[in-house]
Amino acid sequence: MKTALILIDIQNDYFPGGKMELEGSMEASQRAAQLLSIFRAARLPLVHIQHIATRPGSTFFLPDTDGVKTHANVAPLEGETVFQKHYPNSFRETPLLEHLQRERIERVVIVGMMTHMCVDATVRAAYDLGFQCLVAEDACATRALTYGGKTVRAEDVHCAFLAALNGTYGKAMTANAIVSELKLG
Repeated sequence: MKTALILIDIQNDYFPGGKMELEGSMEASQRAAQLLSIFRAARLPLVHIQHIATRPGSTFFLPDTDGVKTHANVAPLEGETVFQKHYPNSFRETPLLEHLQRERIERVVIVGMMTHMCVDATVRAAYDLGFQCLVAEDACATRALTYGGKTVRAEDVHCAFLAALNGTYGKAMTANAIVSELKLG
């Protein structure tokens, strides 16, 4: 089964000092970098997704800022596919679906940020479009959320969204487990 790695929004604004710092962003990016290195070495397809804010009032991922740039840990190499998006779902108004279909991709490995937003939206869309999905749980990061006057810890947000995806929409597993399952390392 032909597999591609999709790296979603691993951008500077999500790291310490950025405008929307996530918990565990550095560790998640390092795991994503390990998968990226393995995919590169195996010459497997990969796609970098970069979010550019276009919504009025946006406070991060603003065009022409350092925060919008892909983090150095997973920076694309010359010739690697990069798609820009403006919505949480990496397929919405991007050439991602056509690209994956042209490459005859059947399965995607998804890493990135934020688990509860862009990762979730992209995994659900990928499943609905017929792709088998593997989510590298330790190569994703998120933040605490507040609802109904209660704060939900980032760790709990992360686990809840992975639990919701795991099973129907895909398989949530560690990066190392994905490498083993795909017989890459």
